[in-house]
Amino acid sequence: MFNEFVSTDTTSLDTSDLDAELDSAGLLDGATADLLFREARTAGAFTADEVTDAQLQAAYDLAKWGPTAMNVTPLRMLVVRTPEARARLAAHMNDGNRQRVLDAPVTLLLAADTRFHQHLPLLAPHRAEMVDTFEAMPQMRDQMARNNAWLQAGYLIVALRAAGLAAGPMGGMDAAAIDEDLLAGTGWASLFVVNVGQAEGAQYPFPRAARLDWDQATRTV
Repeated sequence: MFNEFVSTDTTSLDTSDLDAELDSAGLLDGATADLLFREARTAGAFTADEVTDAQLQAAYDLAKWGPTAMNVTPLRMLVVRTPEARARLAAHMNDGNRQRVLDAPVTLLLAADTRFHQHLPLLAPHRAEMVDTFEAMPQMRDQMARNNAWLQAGYLIVALRAAGLAAGPMGGMDAAAIDEDLLAGTGWASLFVVNVGQAEGAQYPFPRAARLDWDQATRTV
């Protein structure tokens, strides 16, 4: 789901005009734009360098400020480090993803907290009365949790890059089995996993894939 298959080479893309626009607007400088977006790629292999809890927390402390509906912030992460936990998670991954989980320095299992409404008195005190409303509407609550957790997952991937880490998100897995094995009793519903570490050099079988231009991806009404 997250892998890049198009082999169009964009390494020679001239970004000088965009860099000038970013600089004149007081926005991201070109190097930061490259780090977070233009040069960052999905990592499939990592060095043996350790990923510390402090690094992961630094990324989370950036990502948590991204907007969500009513500030519900339902994204949850299970940090999978130990050999035992890694083996349990890998057993539920598709064949092509299993070894990647076993080899990564650390894997984040991203999930949506379907009990997010319990935190509304803290996160949205002006809407604390919605706790009872959400409690009585589990289907709506589940959809809201998933929609906003996916949104936060995008923030997290960019935040990991900002913290100097590479991310390898993967969606090929048995989510129901993972929920039963690793998330039982939490109210968390797994979404996908992200392998995290320092990217191993020369690992990409294809050049950076193309992206749609503005005119291809937008309409104005």
